[in-house]
Amino acid sequence: MVALRELVDYTDALLNAPAFQDYCPNGLQVEGGEQVRSLVAGVTASQALVDAAVQAGADALLVHHGYFWKGEHPAVTGMKRRRLKALLDHGISLLAYHLPLDAHPVYGNNAQLAARLGLAFEGRFGTDERQQIAMKGVLSQPMDGATLARHIGAVLRREPLHIAGGAETIRSIGWCTGAAQGYIERAAALGLDAYLSGEVSEPTVHAARELGIHYFAAGHHATERYGAEALGGHLAAHFGLAFRFIDIDNPV
Repeated sequence: MVALRELVDYTDALLNAPAFQDYCPNGLQVEGGEQVRSLVAGVTASQALVDAAVQAGADALLVHHGYFWKGEHPAVTGMKRRRLKALLDHGISLLAYHLPLDAHPVYGNNAQLAARLGLAFEGRFGTDERQQIAMKGVLSQPMDGATLARHIGAVLRREPLHIAGGAETIRSIGWCTGAAQGYIERAAALGLDAYLSGEVSEPTVHAARELGIHYFAAGHHATERYGAEALGGHLAAHFGLAFRFIDIDNPV
């Protein structure tokens, strides 16, 4: 058991959350009970995950995608009201970490994805010099695009979209989970053979072909399954909490 405030302070410091300029508040978003005995983690604080946390008897819910995004309507009505009511009625605290969880060198989405795909980390990059979230490195062994696509699909249990814009053999690769397809131009400028993210936009296809780089869209949810699970497991071990990761699948 741990005091909620201690859990939040520890996690904020571990992820260096205050240092990030983000699209949402990072850290404690909904305050439940003062003590935490049981922790549930998941990717997105959807109604399905909230309901699953209630059924699991959780005191706190840890997610990558929480609430209160910039630009969203502030009124607490409809879907937002139902989600918040379920948390508050059952005294469940909501902890959400967006960019800080992407970036962490051990428990982050990018680090965890690299570990599963066998990518050797060699550095970071991004469009903002203050927030170098994307990672770059090399494959465990060179392979062609079709072989790498099959490898990604086998590991993530989801077939990626592969835009074959580069040379036949892939050795170097950049990656950033989620909706980070916009980093493809930076990846190409670094001379990388391939770039992997979660989503794809219409311009991404043309950029890959014209810049001469392979692009793999492996799924927003599929690429971000692992950070919250790794972080939740660490917190549970550190504080002696009951822990469960619940995956509410999403085809996007």
